[in-house]
Amino acid sequence: MRKINLKSIVYLLVLSMFLPGCAGLKKMKKNADKIQFKTTPEVLEAHANKVDLAIDGIFPANYFNKKAVLVVTPSLKYEGGETKYAPITVQGEKVQANNRVISYAAGGNFSYKNATDYINAMSKSGLYVNITASKGKKNLDFNPIKIADGVIATSQMVENMPKAIIGVQREPNTTGKYDPNIDAFQRIVPDEMVADIHYLINRSNIRSEETTATDVKDFETYTRKANEDEKINLKQIEVSAYASPDGTIDFNTELAAERKNTSSAYLAQRLKEAGVNIELKTKYTPEDWEGFKEVMESSNIRDKELILRVLSMYNDPEVREREIRNLAETFTAVAEEILPQLRRAKMVTSADFIGKSDEELKALAKSNPASLNPAELLYAATLFEDLNEQLSIYNSFIRVYPNDWRGHNNAGYVMVKQKKYADAKPLFGQAERLKNNEPIVKNNLGAVNLYEGNIAVSETLFGAASGAGSEVNYNLGMVSIKKAEYDQAVRYFDRTADVNSALAKIMAGDNNGALRDLETNTAESATKEYLKAIIGARTARESLLIESLQKAVNLDSNFKAKAKNDIEFMRYFNNSRFSAIVN
Repeated sequence: MRKINLKSIVYLLVLSMFLPGCAGLKKMKKNADKIQFKTTPEVLEAHANKVDLAIDGIFPANYFNKKAVLVVTPSLKYEGGETKYAPITVQGEKVQANNRVISYAAGGNFSYKNATDYINAMSKSGLYVNITASKGKKNLDFNPIKIADGVIATSQMVENMPKAIIGVQREPNTTGKYDPNIDAFQRIVPDEMVADIHYLINRSNIRSEETTATDVKDFETYTRKANEDEKINLKQIEVSAYASPDGTIDFNTELAAERKNTSSAYLAQRLKEAGVNIELKTKYTPEDWEGFKEVMESSNIRDKELILRVLSMYNDPEVREREIRNLAETFTAVAEEILPQLRRAKMVTSADFIGKSDEELKALAKSNPASLNPAELLYAATLFEDLNEQLSIYNSFIRVYPNDWRGHNNAGYVMVKQKKYADAKPLFGQAERLKNNEPIVKNNLGAVNLYEGNIAVSETLFGAASGAGSEVNYNLGMVSIKKAEYDQAVRYFDRTADVNSALAKIMAGDNNGALRDLETNTAESATKEYLKAIIGARTARESLLIESLQKAVNLDSNFKAKAKNDIEFMRYFNNSRFSAIVN
C-alpha cells in the first residue's frame, strides 16, 4: 500500500486557500497604475494656514476584487517628515461593510476632501497616495503613488508687521489746566479774558465798585501782561455794550450806545495808563435777547420753559416783552434775577499764547521733563528721529505722568516700530488698565495679538478700535489675508500700496493691480521684488520674473533657496537664467 504524507496534504490545502486571496491583491497592486487620481487644484495651495485637498479617484473596469478592501491615505511628503491626511476606505461588491462600493465589472469612483495645517517644509513636497489592500485576513501595501507636486504657499508671505497707533497729543485749556478732551499739540494757543461792567437800570454811568471788582482788575492785569510778554501776542480788545430787553426799543438803543461810550472811554484811559497801544473795537446791542436766553436757560426761574417758548414763538421784541410781562408773578423774578445781569458792557481781550520752540522743548524733555505739561512732552518726543531717544522721552513721561495712559501706549508704539512686539505687549496692557475703553489701545493690543498669530483675538480687538485711525483697517486687511478672505483684504487696503496690499491683490487674481502697488511703493524690499517675480511667473512675463528675482536675491540671499523650491516658478526650474540666480 502507498504511504500518504498527511503533512503535505495539509500544506497543499492551506496553500490552495491562500493563493487566490493573495494573488487577487497582488494583481490589484500590479495594476495600481491604472487607478486615476485627480487633485483640485492640480497643485495644492495654502490658504488661511491650511492645505485643502480634493481628490477624485477612478477605478477601471475589471480591476477591483469583489472581496477586497482598500484604505487610501493621502500624504504630503517633504524633507524631514510627512503629514498624512485622514484615510478613506473603499470596498468590493461582496464585502459586508458600509464603505464606498466599487464594482468589479464597471469600475467606480470616489471623492475625497480634507485639510491639514500648513508648515513651511511643505513648500517643497509631493502629494502621495498610500494604499493598503486587504482580503479576509490578508493585507498588502501598494507602492506609494505620487499624484501632485508641492504646495504653493504665496498666501503665507504676509509681512507680519501690524501697525500700532501713537497716543494723541493734547493741549492744556485756556485756564492752563490739562483738558483730556482737547486734541493735538498747538504751539500757538488762542485765549481770551472777559470782564463785565454792570450798570443800574436805565443808567450809563460807571460806578466805582464796578471798576474795582475782581474780574475787572484781573482783566486789566491780563491785558497788560499780554501787551508786555514776548510769549503772548495781543490780538484784539473789544467792548460790547448792552441794554436789557425791557423798555422801549428807542430808549434801549440810546442807552446801549451811552453804555458803550462810557465803558470804552474808561477802558481806553486804563489802556493808555498801562502803555497798551492798540485800537479799541466797540459795538452795542439795544436789547440783549441772546444774553437773556442764555441766562434764563441756566436759571431756576419758575415758568422758565414757558418763557423760553415765548422766545422761540415770537421774534418781535415788543411782543416778547409783553408776553413775558403778562406772567406777572414770574416777571417779578425775571426783573430781580435775570435783567440786572444783562445791563452791562462786556470787555474782551483776545491773545495768542506762544509756546516754547522745538529746540526748547527738546532740551527740556531731556533735562527737565517735569517742567513740561503733557502735551508739550508728548510733542517733544516726536521731534526726535532716533527711536531710542523717543522711547527715552516716553519713559520720562511715564515717570512724570504715571496715570496718563499715553505714556505707556507711546512707549509700546516705539517698540512696535522697532519690531519688538513682545516688549510692547505689557506696555499696552498697562495703558489699557489706565484707560480701558480707549480705541487706540485696543488697536495696539490687537496688533500684538496678530503678530503672535492670535487671529480671532486680534480681530475682536480691532472691532473695538473702530474709528481710531487708518491703521485699524490696515490690520484688518492683514487679518483678512490670514483668513483667506482676499477680496475683503483688498477693500481694507484701499488706501495702501505695499507688499501686503499687493499680496491681497495677487491672491484675489488682480496681478496688474498688485504690480501697480509694488511699483508705487518706493521702499527697498526683497519681499517686494520677490512678489514682482511671482507676478512675472503667473503672467508669463519672463523678463519681469528674472529681473525682480535677481533684485530680491541681491537684497536677501535667503530668497535664493526659497525660489529654488517655490512651485510658483515650477515652469522655470529648467530655465538657464532662473537656474543661474538660484544655484
